[in-house]
Amino acid sequence: MLEVTRVSKDYQTPSGPIRVLSDIDLSVGPGQSISIVGPSGSGKSTLLNIMGALDRPTEGTVRLDGRDLAQMSDGELAEVRNRRIGFVFQLHHLLPQCTVLENVLTPALAANRRVPEAVCKRARMLLDRVGLSSHLEHRPGQLSGGERQRTVLARALVNSPSILLADEPTGSLDRASAEGLADLLVELNRQDGIAMVVVTHWRTLAERLGKTLELRDGALVPGNQ
Repeated sequence: MLEVTRVSKDYQTPSGPIRVLSDIDLSVGPGQSISIVGPSGSGKSTLLNIMGALDRPTEGTVRLDGRDLAQMSDGELAEVRNRRIGFVFQLHHLLPQCTVLENVLTPALAANRRVPEAVCKRARMLLDRVGLSSHLEHRPGQLSGGERQRTVLARALVNSPSILLADEPTGSLDRASAEGLADLLVELNRQDGIAMVVVTHWRTLAERLGKTLELRDGALVPGNQ
């Protein structure tokens, strides 16, 4: 499904380039769940952004269903980001003036002036799934941190993406809310077969996913080494 091959990433500085990622190889198959751990500043978010077509590697290739993302036009990449990949970030980026339901529907609105009824139905189903069916008309400011992040999860899934990428999804939550979100992620993977890659500092979440990798000195190694 998603294949990263010999990906490296450099950042330019006044004193010369700094290599953050070096020859990364990673494959994510249908229904697979992977956690990526590592210290702050090790490049975990950079790798996730490259996998999600939000950033480009300095070297190497990223393929989604066999298609090289580097060969796609800006319009094709926007379509991939909107419909094929779901994103969950630590900061929720919800629109404060919109309701919970409207926020969940924003990916569908990006592609259509009028949201199809089937997508509206799916949005309501997802919000029920994450325990927010009674909050459809609430604004983000009326929600707890855990409720906002569950709204983000529903938004990430509304277009039925092939893979979910989550960057520290529990990082800003209290323990109870974090555990609730972790339960949802595991359930979505095991019961619905949604493939996912989760960057996290929280070992409890990492250990509940199918495979753990550690980003160390720019390279990916098995998480138990």
